[in-house]
Amino acid sequence: MSDHSKIEWTDATWNPVTGCTKISPGCKHCYAETFAERFRGVKDHPYEQGFDLKLWPERLEIPLAWKRPRMIFVNSMSDLFHKDVPIAYIKKVFKTMSLAHHHVFQVLTKRAERLEEVAGQLDWPLNVWMGVSVENQDYIGRVDHLRKVGAAIRFISVEPLLGPVNLDLKDIHWVIVGGESGPGARPMKAEWATSIRDQCLDANVPFFFKQWGGTRKKLTGRKLEGRTWDGIPAIKESECQKNTKMNLVST
Repeated sequence: MSDHSKIEWTDATWNPVTGCTKISPGCKHCYAETFAERFRGVKDHPYEQGFDLKLWPERLEIPLAWKRPRMIFVNSMSDLFHKDVPIAYIKKVFKTMSLAHHHVFQVLTKRAERLEEVAGQLDWPLNVWMGVSVENQDYIGRVDHLRKVGAAIRFISVEPLLGPVNLDLKDIHWVIVGGESGPGARPMKAEWATSIRDQCLDANVPFFFKQWGGTRKKLTGRKLEGRTWDGIPAIKESECQKNTKMNLVST
């Protein structure tokens, strides 16, 4: 959890849940698991339990104390729609997001089926953006589940991009693309990234290129065909003020 995030498309992270389990190829080199497991068994450390799933009710109200508007990535160290997170707890997370209407909350899941199953039981305020992760064409069905959710902004994170992906961008408002980083990172081909960029341009959907990745991602950078791509959905100033670190206008 951090009030200042190094993730390029957000300002802060908030983890009312930590820990997860792997469900698809994109999870193979999970950065969150690698980080958490370093502290397994360390008494009184937040990750004393390693990457085992844990609910943190004492963290539920943290965003309410952050007065400056932020874009907040929810559960960067977990998945809110994991089968072991009770619906009653998910509702509490959504209640906080609704009350903290001066922030924008970015929720991302690989468990799109459960998302669709419980979406009707949740309130969807305008400041809650909902996304799914899609690492290759085999998991494109997650987008169909996302389309049935009543979020004002629905987005796709294609990270790590592990193969060519053809997207149906109907009712999708944002796409993020990134290569895998860290030890054992699987390479991303340039044509995979440019294809998704072109699909977004054709559909007039904001496109955000996060990184090339690799074992030393700072060296590979985040330029695609000579420029950065920082597209993000335009939002009303009442939802998140202009003093976030990102330019909240589609590019």
